[in-house]
Amino acid sequence: MSTRALRRLKGKQRGQEALDFGDLTLGDSPGQQAEGEEEQLDTDGVSPPSSRNGSSRKAKKNKDRKNISNIYELICDAEKDADKSSPEEDSEKPDGNKPTDTGHHAQRDAEDSQKREELSSKSLSGVKKKKKKKKTKLASENGQEAIPDENIDLLLENLEQSNGLSLKNEDCAGLDRRAALHVEHRNLNPETELKRYFGARAVLGDQRPRQRNRQFHRSTWMTTPKDSWPRFSRPGISMILLQSKDGAQHFTFEHGRDYQQVQFKFLDAVESMDPNNIVALLQLNPYHIDSLLQLSDVCRIQEDQEMARDLIERALYSFECAFHPLFSLTSGTCRLDYLRPENRAFYLALYKHMMFLEKRGCPRTALEYCKLILSLDPDADPLCMLLVIDYLMLRSRQYQSILQLYQDWEEHRNLSQLPNFAFSTALCHFHLSQQEDMEPEENVKQKCKADQMLQNALIMFPGVLMPLLDLCTVQPDASVTSHAFFGVRSQIGQPPALAELTSLYVGRTYTLWREAAVMLWLEESVQEVLRRVDAKDPLVEDCENKRKQRYQSAPRNIHRHVLLSEIKEATSSLPLEVTTQPVMGFDPLPPLDSVVSYTQPERQHVGASNESTLSLFFRSLLPNFNLQGGQRLEDDMEVARAGQELNQEVNRLMVAMRDMLANIRFQEPPREDNPYRDEDEWD
Repeated sequence: MSTRALRRLKGKQRGQEALDFGDLTLGDSPGQQAEGEEEQLDTDGVSPPSSRNGSSRKAKKNKDRKNISNIYELICDAEKDADKSSPEEDSEKPDGNKPTDTGHHAQRDAEDSQKREELSSKSLSGVKKKKKKKKTKLASENGQEAIPDENIDLLLENLEQSNGLSLKNEDCAGLDRRAALHVEHRNLNPETELKRYFGARAVLGDQRPRQRNRQFHRSTWMTTPKDSWPRFSRPGISMILLQSKDGAQHFTFEHGRDYQQVQFKFLDAVESMDPNNIVALLQLNPYHIDSLLQLSDVCRIQEDQEMARDLIERALYSFECAFHPLFSLTSGTCRLDYLRPENRAFYLALYKHMMFLEKRGCPRTALEYCKLILSLDPDADPLCMLLVIDYLMLRSRQYQSILQLYQDWEEHRNLSQLPNFAFSTALCHFHLSQQEDMEPEENVKQKCKADQMLQNALIMFPGVLMPLLDLCTVQPDASVTSHAFFGVRSQIGQPPALAELTSLYVGRTYTLWREAAVMLWLEESVQEVLRRVDAKDPLVEDCENKRKQRYQSAPRNIHRHVLLSEIKEATSSLPLEVTTQPVMGFDPLPPLDSVVSYTQPERQHVGASNESTLSLFFRSLLPNFNLQGGQRLEDDMEVARAGQELNQEVNRLMVAMRDMLANIRFQEPPREDNPYRDEDEWD
């Protein structure tokens, strides 16, 4: 290896410091310089006095340069020096093969120092360029996204679109339903809302998990397993994926063979009309869904609300443990067909849980479950969640959400033709106009829009006003009661379906209209409507024609919603064909075109005709007892017809008894403190 290469290596070990020409000794011969270089190579780490002096001068220069505030100016100067030294290097490269003397040796040393400075400047500039490249790379990545990190909904939407899970459907006319049906996991827990109202300490208290005899349950989103629940074992329910179509995944629940046998026993227990049989069945099968739903209704009628809610939560826990790995509560693309009896129990459990949450004072959590039910089948909407979602949004003060839902769904669902949306959107604009954090011009704009929408709603549905004022215990003005537009004729002349919808809305949301400011705003709008009616506004006649042509008969899902709501004002307006048929709590008003996967084996029922008293006695003990053997088909038809009539009469009797018990008022007679006291005793 040449001495020049060794000198370069030695220079790198010394930190690539530039040599000072003032320290070079020109009087030494080349042989002495070579010996000095060999000594430098032999003694690592020991520098001659000349190098020490050069290093001290270099340190002084570095101290002077450290006073410069911009460190990148140093890099720019180094680059300029490197550019200036490059032509000198090009001119001196051919002379490198000449014999070495002291001048040439000094020139080579100067060359080495310039090369070292050039290498150092290149390394610094390389650091700068790398930093610039990193910054540009980050900027390009952020530019591709073009979405702020705070907007999580758009990020999730882009992620799903990249996976091929678009939320748009042909029936929606290309509208995006994600804004209306998006569900968040944290909002499914009522403790989240209660903590926001009362604080974590008030909600949780000093709850500490018990380590002894503690059962380990699977963590779920909808419910929190309790230690008082029976040990969970799979009851025989599973979920399968049927198909993926138009960006939506269609699932269904399945019952195993053992679960089907338990279901047959449950149907027999329901026919016996004895709740104790359902209790006995639950003791053997603690997570049978229909038994939990039916017994929950029994506990609720007996005013045991805590037990009724606990049974519903246990049913939801059993369902969630059977979910398919691809089934998601928050995606909005998972579908369940209500026509299948196995799926109906999940709908009903969610609905009953939602009602319990609303009564508990958690409207925000109830709204999340309402959106979840609606997302399972938004086209058919088997439980008519559109009749209750506006009320829950108003209760939870989600004013922008209800306006967004109305804007997105009005084109393909005609939400303005429903009384609840016609009045709720107007009330929503009124509440927005009362907010203090908005600008005055925006408040005036919202108030004008609220006035216009409320007046149009009153003109389209005049039968809402008088029942609403009656439930709010407000005495209307004489000019309103005497006017034909809001009088008795508006109540009697309503089509049956419209009367059902208006009574449902009034019975559910009258508490939202009791506020003093809302009532004053309603009074002003009523006076303006009367002025427009007297002025022969063409909108009045147009709305009257629409009411006559539409709302003649309500679909079956609206009747089902009214039965589940249990609002007395709405159930009294149900048609006779609904009230006369038996309604089961585990499956109210099943669809007429149900998709049945399995049926209960037929049991030979023996008629009551031509039987002795002894035969009837044994029949009461053993339902399958048959003394006479066979029976004719005509007798079966007569027995079935008689049983149907008996069920109708029993239902009518139950409704009458329920109304009678609800209207009973006990009043104690007045009594004196001492009726036997003699009045003249102390005279």
